[in-house]
Amino acid sequence: MQFDFFPSRTLTLYLAKMFVTRILAVLVMLVLVLMMLDLLSTSGDILAAPGNGQGELLTYVGLRLPQLIARFLPYSVLLATLIMLVGLNQNSEVIAMKAAGLSAHQVLAPLFLTAGLIALMSFAFNERVVTRANATLKAWETVEFGPVPAASDVRANVFVNDGRNVLTAGAVAGTGAAMAMREVTWYGRTPDGMIVEQVRAPRATFASPGWRLEDARRFTVQDAGARDVPELVVGEGITPENIELAQVDPDTLSFWDLSEAIDRYEDAGRRTSELRARWWHKLSGPLAALLMPLLGSVAAFGLARSGQLFFRALVGMALGFAYFVVDNAALAMGNFGGYPPFLAAWAPFLLFVLIGETVLIRTEE
Repeated sequence: MQFDFFPSRTLTLYLAKMFVTRILAVLVMLVLVLMMLDLLSTSGDILAAPGNGQGELLTYVGLRLPQLIARFLPYSVLLATLIMLVGLNQNSEVIAMKAAGLSAHQVLAPLFLTAGLIALMSFAFNERVVTRANATLKAWETVEFGPVPAASDVRANVFVNDGRNVLTAGAVAGTGAAMAMREVTWYGRTPDGMIVEQVRAPRATFASPGWRLEDARRFTVQDAGARDVPELVVGEGITPENIELAQVDPDTLSFWDLSEAIDRYEDAGRRTSELRARWWHKLSGPLAALLMPLLGSVAAFGLARSGQLFFRALVGMALGFAYFVVDNAALAMGNFGGYPPFLAAWAPFLLFVLIGETVLIRTEE
């Protein structure tokens, strides 16, 4: 028996290249199919905006593709693992490797190495590409696919209180005194919470103090009348700092930016368990790619002629998809405060590492 964790250099490169090609093939297939279906359902809304055409459709594709790649990369690793290992089993290559003295873990070692590199690239891709695409796309959807927001720090669907009154904005861009809002709505309310007026405006800027609504339309409940107001200042108790703390979307922030946002929330005495769970998940999420070869390894071993190969492949697929279900459920529990943030992000990964190792050792080692 060989005692090195990795097999020979030739065998390691052979398995790694085979694994990478299958991951890419499955990922391209999934992303292209899902992108076409998504574009078919969304293209009508995009083209409905005045002035939009083929260029805006391509812009949407460019913003949506990173989301699909990030979401379905772990699934691609799982399916590529099953396709590859079933093929190796059917061609008796796994039997040849075990006859040469390799253990099950040594057979899977090149897959773990490749999946680990993919997990690192996935983390970097999420940080540098996906978060920015999420921020721009959400802001673009908020303005119903109108002019594409140029700011990179756009936040969508902001809601903030000014005492009993409420200010909402479809999109907010900029920081400090240069902050500007789009699709703004101001609700004036009585002390008992009844709305007495509503003001809508396409744009608002910081008036220091308050927010200057431009080209607004004001509706008052008392006389059920509406009239145009060229300019109106509201929300004098709301500062740009309040806006920045009003909503933090973890999907649009990088790991380090989200860490800073959590610190600001804690300094302000705000609840941070949901953000902290998503912060931990930015680390544990990409590691799902590292877990897939272990969960799918049950398809690699056992005699193909025994008639159980298809069943083993189904078991590997079931384990992989069960992980995604448990991971989403745990993260939801963390968002509601049912689990501590660290447990919500890491418990599914650690649980399925133990399950995968137990299945592998009990059946093959």
